[in-house]
Amino acid sequence: MSQADVSYSCWCGYQLNLSSANRIIGTTSKYRESMKKGVISFQSIDLSRFTQVDEVSCLPFYLGRNDSKTKLMCRQCGVHIGYGYRDGNAQCVFDSRVGSDPSYKKVVMKIRALQPSHIDG
Repeated sequence: MSQADVSYSCWCGYQLNLSSANRIIGTTSKYRESMKKGVISFQSIDLSRFTQVDEVSCLPFYLGRNDSKTKLMCRQCGVHIGYGYRDGNAQCVFDSRVGSDPSYKKVVMKIRALQPSHIDG
């Protein structure tokens, strides 16, 4: 981690192993839009630091997003921190693919659920 990198923890103090070096900034307009929504995106996360709860939308495909979404919560205190999104068509019935692949195409964290933390090293 360079001097400019920031590490994030949950408000309860639990280290989430999130680093500003892994943030997705993208284009300036998309970054500003996500900041207005109160979220930041990360390329990768340490899944061992989170409790994961799969959410499946039962909306018809033409009414909205049809990707699988997983709620990410602090493993220590259980507060909702963000979401992980996977590619795929979520079904309203149990789909064995949901939760079987630990990788996400997009991870979005709520800014208010994070606090900067300092790690000596």
